[in-house]
Amino acid sequence: MTDTKFHPRRSCLYMPASNARALEKAKTLAADTIILDLEDAVAPDAKIGARDAACVALAEGGYGQREMVVRVNAMDTSWFTDDIKSICASKADGILVPKIQNAADIVKISEIIDREGAHGDLQLWAMIEMPIAVLNIARIAETASATRLTTFVMGFNDLAKEMRAEQDRTLFTPAIAQTIMAGRAFGVNILDSVYNDFKDPEGFEQECRQAKAFGFDGKTLIHPAQIDIANREFAPHEDKITEAMAIIAAFKDPANAGKGVITVNGKMTELLHLQQAEETIALADAIAAASQ
Repeated sequence: MTDTKFHPRRSCLYMPASNARALEKAKTLAADTIILDLEDAVAPDAKIGARDAACVALAEGGYGQREMVVRVNAMDTSWFTDDIKSICASKADGILVPKIQNAADIVKISEIIDREGAHGDLQLWAMIEMPIAVLNIARIAETASATRLTTFVMGFNDLAKEMRAEQDRTLFTPAIAQTIMAGRAFGVNILDSVYNDFKDPEGFEQECRQAKAFGFDGKTLIHPAQIDIANREFAPHEDKITEAMAIIAAFKDPANAGKGVITVNGKMTELLHLQQAEETIALADAIAAASQ
């Protein structure tokens, strides 16, 4: 599969596949990723029509360089099998599966995708929204090396429901830390959950900043009004880009050849900082390329 590590996923917008206007509007939005939703945003009697509409939209294209992912219905629903078959035959970049519980789910779904003859770069994304998934997160992430798994998407609305808890982000801090550590250990991207109040841009901005500080790659969104804030907050800021370029240049200086620790702008700088700098520049370059 193509390396997806530095593909920008600052803003990943859910759009109901049953809404023709939404599918058309998505072509004009600045979201890095469009998630065509067949699950929560679609009523039961509209599921089949939404699936067909998603496949038609993917076939017709017009979404530019946006990453196109389809959230299918859960494995234990009557729609799952046909959802997977249809999306495997489409031009989607990824399939997002809700209600993942364990590593066996990932292996099974990946095998189904292979069996359906999907293109080699079709990714498997997993919703982490069940308590058992959080408890199994390391084993789930470990499957990435042998399956199509590339991305975790946290779903705190469902997790709160399953925990019989109030929606309080502090409650999810242990789950966030476990999921991010597992993802980083096994090379899985991690996207933050949605922010429900799309009319509260200040609160959304604060949550984006916190999510980036925690280590998330980006955020899932429920409304186009959230796109610009997410794109800004999850992009490398100018001071970070300048600092990264200085670190890379310093390590390339022949005077520092072979050194593991040097001084850059008065700060002790190690090889791990060089790796971070290179990742910052790679992401900035990917964002610039995607916006062209």
